[in-house]
Amino acid sequence: MLRKHRVFTLSATFVGALVIIGATVPQRFRSVAETLLDELGHYFGWFYLISTFVFVVFLLVLAVSRYGKIRLGPQDCSPEYGVFSWLSMLLSAGFGVGLVFYGMAEPIQHLMEPPHRLAEPGTARAAEVAMQYSFFHWGLSQWAAFSLVGLIIAFFQFRKDRPGLVSTMVEPAIKELPQRRLISDSLDVLAVVATVMGVATSLGLGVLQMNGGLHTVFDWPDNFWTKAAILGAMFLCYTASSYSGLDKGIRWLSNFNMALCLGFMAYMLFSGPTVLILKNFVNGLGAYLGNFIDMALTIPPFEKSDWMNKFTLFYWAWVIAWSPFVGTFVARISRGRTITEYVLGVLLVPPLLACAWIAVFGTTALDLQLNGGADLAGAVSDDVATGLFLMYQELPFTEALSGVTMVILFVFLVTSADSASYIVSQMTDQGSLNPPLYKRLTWGVLISAICITLIVASGLKGLQSGSLVAALPFAIVLFLMMGVLYRELRDDRRAMLLELYHRNEETPVGADLFEADDFTDLPTEQRIRRRMAVKRR
Repeated sequence: MLRKHRVFTLSATFVGALVIIGATVPQRFRSVAETLLDELGHYFGWFYLISTFVFVVFLLVLAVSRYGKIRLGPQDCSPEYGVFSWLSMLLSAGFGVGLVFYGMAEPIQHLMEPPHRLAEPGTARAAEVAMQYSFFHWGLSQWAAFSLVGLIIAFFQFRKDRPGLVSTMVEPAIKELPQRRLISDSLDVLAVVATVMGVATSLGLGVLQMNGGLHTVFDWPDNFWTKAAILGAMFLCYTASSYSGLDKGIRWLSNFNMALCLGFMAYMLFSGPTVLILKNFVNGLGAYLGNFIDMALTIPPFEKSDWMNKFTLFYWAWVIAWSPFVGTFVARISRGRTITEYVLGVLLVPPLLACAWIAVFGTTALDLQLNGGADLAGAVSDDVATGLFLMYQELPFTEALSGVTMVILFVFLVTSADSASYIVSQMTDQGSLNPPLYKRLTWGVLISAICITLIVASGLKGLQSGSLVAALPFAIVLFLMMGVLYRELRDDRRAMLLELYHRNEETPVGADLFEADDFTDLPTEQRIRRRMAVKRR
């Protein structure tokens, strides 16, 4: 029994120990968290940047390659979910809370502290740079690690009929090593811990912002008990959703929140500076795409600012840490899609919607700051979590806007916690698609506990440092998984071509010239001669 549940036991014990340490020695916990945030960014920032860039390139190349038509499942299967439900669940699990938290605040932060000193603070040029870098942080790179892990897990789970575990993904690369079982269990525990820290970061941001909204609009106290009450309400709703399962609870809530987000964004677009928003969206998108490589690989070695730690490095570490959870969830809902459909859907559509959200809320905030006489920069500087609600005070229907935002935040919290506990339970139940309810509830409690511990002990820096620490080793594992995936895709395509070759009387159907050569029994020298003869024709 212990052997069967060893990953669950080890990972739950480790996370529980972190909760106890953070609760008993919060000052020491905070000090360590802040030190880790600074040191990891200094020594390994370059690694986070190059990793994320490589992930983006690998996925885009894969989507347009000859492997793009391979399905994540049997070749004759069809997608399990419709496009709207699929995208809704992607958004609910992937970045909903973080986007609401930073969608308005980040452009204002970049306006007053332009990235890499590319403009004078508070100027129109700084506003353009702010939008460009906000798009960068929520664009392709944001979803690269999610997409990569999801693709690998979906391929192995639905195409190869293997458990959706990190250890399964790297098994071909470690099968000859001694202590293979120990290595596999360690990788699964690492994935669980990284997932829990990444999810705790996202939930923590949502709790901070909900508390900020309740404090700003309704004068609720900004203290531990309010944050604990928000987490408690989230846990109760998440428990109710858990009983209804993935196809009902998460799917219904995700569709509801997606519709609410799109409707709310449309209202803000047409009730605000519409033309300015549209211009800023197009201009920001052009600047982002035109300077993508430069931004993706920029880490000024002599810059003394901690801007990189606060933004780019934190974001990349956050998504890498969160990638086992989001990737496993994305894999679970992507069965039946081709690799090309998967990459285009997961890597392009959510970032485009994220950029649209930032354009609407960020442009409204920038316009109020530069032309409307509002001091949103000061508000965001004092408390990032309250900036959005203070912006609403400059607009009509303040309480209604705040109420809708808190509903969106709360549903994102519930769906994130529900899907996270489902995925972590799956990861600690040997990849089962239907993990037992007690494991889901256990992880729901532990995720909420580590979230409140990080918030109380060290606030936003604790959430950021938790992500950086968890992401570093898992980024290395992702490179290993990427190599295994390429080898498996190559073998899978060869197997399909061989089947067609024998089915069609030894005619290399669907193969290119080089692949067709591999199916013959001719010696290498004769293959080369035949290839040259074909070229001369």
